[in-house]
Amino acid sequence: MIDLQRFFPYRLAVLAEEVSRTVAQLYSGRFDLTRHEWRVLAALAANRQMAAKDIAGYTTLDKMSVSRAVAALETNAYLTREEDPADRRNKILRLTPAGRALYQKIVPLARARERHILDALTSAERAALDVIMKKLLARARDLRERG
Repeated sequence: MIDLQRFFPYRLAVLAEEVSRTVAQLYSGRFDLTRHEWRVLAALAANRQMAAKDIAGYTTLDKMSVSRAVAALETNAYLTREEDPADRRNKILRLTPAGRALYQKIVPLARARERHILDALTSAERAALDVIMKKLLARARDLRERG
């Protein structure tokens, strides 16, 4: 039997969801963005442009969530979608000036919320958490690749 309250994957999922919701409060009400739209916006801001098919892997969103987020961001003129000259089946996404401006408005708020959450830890604990997260991610990816 597994006690979910003590099961590491469950506890990690609960933490991730709670942190994600806490940050989402910043942009959902003020800027009318969903968490999926924010992730796509942030991915494009970090990469300048991306093929639509690559956003799912980058953001850990499923293809349908990416498609809905891209459609909403395009409707609100936050991104453009153009044919990929190298492969016409692909679409290249880029932020518009309005999309970049929106991202720039949200970043300081998200960073402040991140700092507030991490202020619960000492600097040594934050450094240790970073190391631990990298190790666990590497181990999980290794196990997944092995099947």
